[in-house]
Amino acid sequence: MINNLSPADLPLPTPRSSDPEILASEIIERLTYRIGKDVKVAKPHDWLTATILVVRDRVIDRWMESTRKVYKTGNKRVYYLSLEFLIGRLMRDAISNLGLMQEIRDALTSLGVDMDVIAGLEPDAALGNGGLGRLAACFMESMATVEIPAYGYGIRYVHGLFRQQMADGWQVELPETWLAHGNPWEFERRESSYEIGFGGAVETIGSYDDAQRFVWKPAERVIAMAYDTPVVGWRGKRVNTLRLWSAQPIDPILLDAFNAGDHIGALRESNKAESLTRVLYPADANPAGQELRLRQEFFFSSASLQDILRRHLQQYPDFTSLPDKVSIQLNDTHPAISIAEMMRLLTDIHGLDFDDAWELTRNTFSYTNHTLLPEALESWPVPLLERLLPRHMQIIYAINAKILFTARKEKKVEDQQIRSISLIDENGERRVRMGNLAFIGSHSVNGVSALHTELMKETVFADLHRLYPDRINNKTNGITPRRWLMQCNPGLTGLVREAIGDDFLDDAEKLKALDGFAQDSAFRDKFAEVKRLNKVRLANLVAQRMGIRVDPSAMFDIQIKRIHEYKRQLLNLIEAVALYDQIRSHPELDWAPRVKFFAGKAAPSYHNAKLIIKLANDIARVINNDPSVRGLLKVVFIPNYNVSLAEIMVPAADLSEQISTAGMEASGTGNMKFALNGALTIGTLDGANVEMLEHVGDENIVIFGKTAEEVAQARADGHNPRAIIESSRELSQALSAIASGVFSPDDRSRFAGLMDGIYNNDWFMVAADFDSYAKAQRDVDAIWSDPASWYSKTIYNTARMGWFSSDRTIRQYASEIWRA
Repeated sequence: MINNLSPADLPLPTPRSSDPEILASEIIERLTYRIGKDVKVAKPHDWLTATILVVRDRVIDRWMESTRKVYKTGNKRVYYLSLEFLIGRLMRDAISNLGLMQEIRDALTSLGVDMDVIAGLEPDAALGNGGLGRLAACFMESMATVEIPAYGYGIRYVHGLFRQQMADGWQVELPETWLAHGNPWEFERRESSYEIGFGGAVETIGSYDDAQRFVWKPAERVIAMAYDTPVVGWRGKRVNTLRLWSAQPIDPILLDAFNAGDHIGALRESNKAESLTRVLYPADANPAGQELRLRQEFFFSSASLQDILRRHLQQYPDFTSLPDKVSIQLNDTHPAISIAEMMRLLTDIHGLDFDDAWELTRNTFSYTNHTLLPEALESWPVPLLERLLPRHMQIIYAINAKILFTARKEKKVEDQQIRSISLIDENGERRVRMGNLAFIGSHSVNGVSALHTELMKETVFADLHRLYPDRINNKTNGITPRRWLMQCNPGLTGLVREAIGDDFLDDAEKLKALDGFAQDSAFRDKFAEVKRLNKVRLANLVAQRMGIRVDPSAMFDIQIKRIHEYKRQLLNLIEAVALYDQIRSHPELDWAPRVKFFAGKAAPSYHNAKLIIKLANDIARVINNDPSVRGLLKVVFIPNYNVSLAEIMVPAADLSEQISTAGMEASGTGNMKFALNGALTIGTLDGANVEMLEHVGDENIVIFGKTAEEVAQARADGHNPRAIIESSRELSQALSAIASGVFSPDDRSRFAGLMDGIYNNDWFMVAADFDSYAKAQRDVDAIWSDPASWYSKTIYNTARMGWFSSDRTIRQYASEIWRA
């Protein structure tokens, strides 16, 4: 029987036709028999689903072929654990990577359907917050492209990150309902379900002198159910799997309670389980939110590890070969509890000795750090972990004892360093340091830009680096050029193909051949026309959504990212106020027309970030309605930033704002997307900006502000922002205008506290960098006034960004960390 065959033995499917006529007939067949609609009454969303199903069939063929190949070759599998996967819309991505874009478009046109219209109806999968989640999505696509067998593991959030609306300029969080009408890309895997426990107690069997066994008896249990989404690589060479976990109750309804009349209480277990995968990043300002966050992290970590070990034993006799066949990458500290869970599974469930299990665990795991902010390196109160995961707390203590004993006896480590490397933070409330756990439990710890990696060694992991000097390495982030050039900017892609041929489609570094066209006036004109059309598209979107009219001939100055004080949207806004004052005071000068675009979400409990959004909208209201500005400056905050919005904004940008406080941005990937699409970068020497400067040349990027070393020195020396502000007329006037209520006449003191923070502390160096930033902006104006110079510089940016492809990053991970 076929069920007795291994996946490698199954016959390959017959390749499906790419003829538009056949595709059209298949779309009608799916519309009729899978959706139950006649062509005459089908709505756009019906055509969307029917088209996805036709494309999906072609993906499935290659998906199964990819799986068979791994079983046949026994190649190492990579498992990427991430709390976020900001994958965006999938249909256009899959069609493009399969090489079917024109054929599907022709098929739909023959049926009277506009592909762009229905593609715009596909909901964004709201499974991430920003750069971390988008990086995970780019990495998944690149792993398939460079043919690395890989699984991504995460959570199937029902609502994901909130949908952002504005109410009188304030952010309002609403549920994102991306799953409301189902997801045609996913497949439920009933056979891949696992019990996940919480709470309870640990039973010890045997005495201390004997081989003790530990049995965790959880008080609560839920089921993790797998949902698989195929991830298609370029040209469809490989299809990998994104496996997302959904929580389900063991008993969906307590019938005794229901029959007794407690109809709400009868669903208590069901509601408790489903809350685990309801929302991405529940607010953790209260103990209940913190506990839910920890439950989420353990839930998906445990389910993923159980799945990984089950798959390994399905193919191999024992765990001896685990590090040779499995690599598990932790994307930040969110899945760090996996280290303790792997130890529990290997020792308590599979009976391995503690030292053997530790060796296997450490050689299997690797950890990517994404932050130098101590508060972003997660830690959990010891009492919470002891109550929620009692066995894991025991294991963490055991690991800590092993590490500290070795450090003390073999490395002669002193008390201060012992306190620093310990998994338990003893300063104040005792907490478990998840960053230290991820570091100690991994054979490789990587940063995501050259600067970030060096700063890791000097700051957050300084003592651990001294103890393990060979463990930290750098893997500078990258972006997939398929989505962030070929799909989001077909006009530029076509122009580049016309100029240098198609080699860059398979190797982004071949874009370097475009260098020879930067001084070609005819090519510059074509490049400028592509940019203008992309700007018209963004201008039309802003007019339709917000009723604001912007001039596509103005400079489009764009800052889109998570709203956070270190990313310094506030610096940009203060400079906008100063520029506003200058334009009104000196109407005789030849000002460069400029539209400052902002987009991004603030964490629901982050007061200052939400206040910055309100400030942006208040400033926009005043400036945009002041006739004395004569349209030379506009400010636009576009709500509900997501991948699909980025795909419109990135190609339209003339100027890319990458202005974080130096030493605080790990890498950034938005900077890469903008430059690849022909934008000039204004930025600090922070994150990957440092490497971008090296690649594009200092004459093709505008750098300002303090370096990371200068920021650290200023803080150490007792930075005095008040003196800086009082010596800068433009800065002091702008701060005074904001603080006094010029932009908030309904509440004159609304922004006073925000401005006081700059006067009295200025931790993020807004005042310190303002004059340098303002001067850099006037340098940008000067470049803008010379179109030939401007477009030469932006062409060089596109030409020299090939190194920042996520394909290059993944190849480095594969050869230097995963050995895959």
